[in-house]
Amino acid sequence: MRTDELSNSPGQQDSGLRGDSGIIQLVSPEGDLVGDPDFDQWVEDVSDEQLSSLYEDMVVIRRIDTEATYLQRQGELALWPPLLGQEAAQIGSARALRSDDFVFSSYRENGVAYCRGVHYGDIVRVWRGNAHSGWDPYELNMATPQVIIGAQTLHATGYAMGIKNDGGTSVAVTYFGDGATSEGDVNEALVFAASFQVPVIFFCQNNQWAISEPVGLQSQIPIASRAKGFGIPSLRVDGNDVLAVMAATRVALRRARTGGGPTFIEAVTYRMGPHTTADDPSRYRDANELEIWAAKDPLARVRALLENKGIFTPELEASVAAKADAVAKEMREACINMPDPSPMDVFAHVYSTPNTTLETQKEHYARYLDTFAVASNEGVNG
Repeated sequence: MRTDELSNSPGQQDSGLRGDSGIIQLVSPEGDLVGDPDFDQWVEDVSDEQLSSLYEDMVVIRRIDTEATYLQRQGELALWPPLLGQEAAQIGSARALRSDDFVFSSYRENGVAYCRGVHYGDIVRVWRGNAHSGWDPYELNMATPQVIIGAQTLHATGYAMGIKNDGGTSVAVTYFGDGATSEGDVNEALVFAASFQVPVIFFCQNNQWAISEPVGLQSQIPIASRAKGFGIPSLRVDGNDVLAVMAATRVALRRARTGGGPTFIEAVTYRMGPHTTADDPSRYRDANELEIWAAKDPLARVRALLENKGIFTPELEASVAAKADAVAKEMREACINMPDPSPMDVFAHVYSTPNTTLETQKEHYARYLDTFAVASNEGVNG
């Protein structure tokens, strides 16, 4: 299953969007189909083979995440933002997109990057300090990760305004965390999206923690309910349920493609690891809380569903493990064998066109670097 195979199917009608009324769930933590008359229809075309593929995606990106964490601990990466526990939110939403939809992500959506076809080495390129960004956004219709919290929501809204002005049917999708909803950029983006009714999806991964700040401290109501104040319909979904996430995303995509404007999705999930590898969550998080959420593990849920359907075979397990091993090996080799940039590369890809300010800086820096060569030669001659 690739990106377009599970895009929203034609002929479906919008169901009522669900914000305060409850969390959308189609699969229980035990792997049982719970049923939802409003949202089952949006994933009824997902075959057993495609469900197995979703499971493979989730296993692979968890392995990518684990391998990158190891690389950082071994000194090969400067930093890494783990996505452990958020696999269903990223895979379920990303696999619902069309190839012409454009993604604007934060720094944690490496699972979405995998779905969009980003090369494994490019996923870690920035975190190795090797380049300003990892890939060409226009080759994959995914902007490079935004580290400035919430800034990508404005970029997505602006892009969606362009889509509407051009009469297109693609959709801009922006990912951010619960902490970003307190940023001015996110609120400004919501205002513009609602005012101009542009085709954009605001996908909030509520992983319960904005670094060391719990979500309940910054929001006294469900985050999805905030969208009402901007005039934007919202959906609150079990972010550890890959089918529920896919259904919610398809609903929002259909709204956007048919002139219905923006949708806000809150995927309620949990960050099982640290905020980044520079963080120690044990300093602010109760171990019992982690244990509770570990019982809702998104990978275990899909595996249980496959087992309940009788399609989790030893062959499938071996195939998925082999794919994860191969991806991890390729990413590690790409990272370790990545050529170091030259000192002057710091000026590359800063502006789309040359300008005198940058050229002056390059000239000054080149002269500075030349002093090291002169000093070295003098030392040899002396």
